[in-house]
Amino acid sequence: MDDLRPRSWGEALAMRAAHPDALPVAGGTDLMPRMNLAGLRPTALLDLSRVPDLAGWEDRSAWLWIGAAMTYTAMLAELGEHAPALAAASRAVGSPQIRNRGTIGGNLGTASPAGDCHPVLLATRATIEVESPRGQRLIPAREFYLGPRRNALAPDELIRGLLVPKATGPQQFSKVGVRNAMVIAVSSFAVALHRDERRVGTGIGSAGPTPLVAGAAERYLNAELTAGDYWDRKRPLPGPITSRFAELVSAAAEPIDDLRATAGYRRHSLGVLASRALRWCWTDYLKGHR
Repeated sequence: MDDLRPRSWGEALAMRAAHPDALPVAGGTDLMPRMNLAGLRPTALLDLSRVPDLAGWEDRSAWLWIGAAMTYTAMLAELGEHAPALAAASRAVGSPQIRNRGTIGGNLGTASPAGDCHPVLLATRATIEVESPRGQRLIPAREFYLGPRRNALAPDELIRGLLVPKATGPQQFSKVGVRNAMVIAVSSFAVALHRDERRVGTGIGSAGPTPLVAGAAERYLNAELTAGDYWDRKRPLPGPITSRFAELVSAAAEPIDDLRATAGYRRHSLGVLASRALRWCWTDYLKGHR
């Protein structure tokens, strides 16, 4: 097995083009267990951990640019003010050791339906920045996930980073598991109130072949908030609105029975998560919190 170690982004792209079968690796928290336990044997590894451009983030006015090799620990420590749901999802990932090694780019590259960051990227309408020697491409998160562990990357492309809109309203992420961290989610959910656009975003994890958007729930809640002038008048949400939103989130799931939970339990838990997350977000909105 070849071990490719680029020292710059340009060198990484050149190596990727020359070795299209090489598997990119940064923290290795998903890839290495698959090699050790599942018999995965790539012909080469493309180690991106030494590419300095990928490890940080930038403030780009209304957006955050987050490098693909930024770790969960760093996101939790540095992005909480402008991306609170992403920080919350980072807190729920694995153990401290995993958070110190695992990266947002690895989460995207793996494209596991249970990845903790995916629902947040869907709810916030993040954009994935990918590049190859042919040029750069921006892929909306809502178009990035194609199937179980399948994403929209071309064979010669690498993930350079992602663009996440700065929070203009409250956001929440939560998941169901044996405990909050160190487990694969049974189900997970993210909601973001985009105050400036008068819009709600959602994301569902671990309850379908890919991370999912609860489109009908978004459209329903957007219509109710607008019709009732809730955004400007800042009134409490009636219980029936919250309940209907939760029902539509549950209906958007495409769960299966497996060792961790039944499909029915996943649907039920998503309804509970959606109801709680919306209530928490709206309470924060009424108080003027982000």
